[in-house]
Amino acid sequence: MKLNSWLLAAALLVGTAVQAQPAVSPEVQAARDAMRQACAADQKSLCADKQGREMMQCMRANADKLSQGCKDAMAKLPRPPAPPAN
Repeated sequence: MKLNSWLLAAALLVGTAVQAQPAVSPEVQAARDAMRQACAADQKSLCADKQGREMMQCMRANADKLSQGCKDAMAKLPRPPAPPAN
């Protein structure tokens, strides 16, 4: 019984480690910071009720309404890879 508990705990730890996000490179972090600064007013007026991924989706959905500085900053952000098809 103890062996089963240890195996379950080990499987949970491995599963958690696999799901962890890799560290962000300094270049990507700089691009994110520049986007946050350039798009602060746009985000506040267009997507104030959104955070994280939902905020980015909102900003992309409203691309035609963004300021030019925000559009330029967003164009420099690397896009995450598409999730694998099931």
